[in-house]
Amino acid sequence: MSTYTSGISSLGVELGYGAYTDNATLPSTLTALGRINSIGGIELSTENIDSSSLVDKITQYISGRADTGGEWTVTINLTNETLAEWEGLQGSTKFFEVYHPSLTKGIWVVATVPSKLGLPEIGQNELLTYEISLTLNFYYGYATAVSVESE
Repeated sequence: MSTYTSGISSLGVELGYGAYTDNATLPSTLTALGRINSIGGIELSTENIDSSSLVDKITQYISGRADTGGEWTVTINLTNETLAEWEGLQGSTKFFEVYHPSLTKGIWVVATVPSKLGLPEIGQNELLTYEISLTLNFYYGYATAVSVESE
């Protein structure tokens, strides 16, 4: 019988960014982004291509390309410091890594930060958070983790 870890917590997860040059060259150093509240998932939905011919009585399909939906969201605790971090990234395309200290692989994404940040929803007696909608340019996937460094 195989032995598995029962699971891992999201505690300790960090989001870092690094220079983007091309879709194949992962950065070797990353800068941590502060006060990340949540990181949106990326679902890969594979398109189905109809490969039927006139003689087929049942439609046949082959796998097409996977679609990410083109959007990736990150929610931050809105502070003067986090606002300055994201304002400094506005309009830029970066490699982002979702880093977990218990995993040997990180999850890598190439995304563009919007050129302008919008207004967060504000409610009574709530933590002020802001959801940033990044354009997902390229989903790299799982690759060797690079530890995220705080500035």
